[in-house]
Amino acid sequence: MRSSLTPRPNAISVPSSGVLLFSGGFRDRSSIKIKMAAMSDVVAVWEVALSDGVHKVQFEHGTTTGKRVVTVDNKELLRRNWMFKLVGKESFTIGKGHKAVIFIEAVSGFAYQYTLDVDGKSLEKFIENRSKTSKTWTLTLDGVDTRIVLEKDTMDIWCNGKQMETAGEFVDDGTETHFTIGNHGCYVKAISSGKRRDGIVHSLIVDGSEIPEAME
Repeated sequence: MRSSLTPRPNAISVPSSGVLLFSGGFRDRSSIKIKMAAMSDVVAVWEVALSDGVHKVQFEHGTTTGKRVVTVDNKELLRRNWMFKLVGKESFTIGKGHKAVIFIEAVSGFAYQYTLDVDGKSLEKFIENRSKTSKTWTLTLDGVDTRIVLEKDTMDIWCNGKQMETAGEFVDDGTETHFTIGNHGCYVKAISSGKRRDGIVHSLIVDGSEIPEAME
């Protein structure tokens, strides 16, 4: 599972520390090439969208000490303060049991490439696969930003990181999976597209109005 952050073409980010985090025209979403610099060991940041939320993964790598630190959602999961070997990999878990691996590879000189795999796939492939097996909607309810995710294979529904209690029923043109958010009545409707390639079409209805799908 190899994946990573996507810098804008020819983008250069230099924080107040003066450390160059990444540079230049990387079109391969599955890797980041970063020239290491002193003063800061943060070398890569990824965002991983899962059913229970969008998780921020940050990786620190020190080329002097070999230090490696993995942080997920601002919580430190792994720290190695001294390592003789500067390349290798680190494994950890994201969200509800998703296995992740960061690969560290030398490119040239003091330049290293960092790639993130999730559930055995590159992040790019993982995201592509999730777009086929899940669907996401975002809206504001009672002044609160709300993210609803449907897992198509199980018909599980998540709202802001919490799995919802649901009740399914058959209707004339398909099925409806009902749940509530506060005082709001919601359901996911599943109907056949009539096309083998497109399969089942899922739509979210909240308080009688259809919500457009969010692209993550």
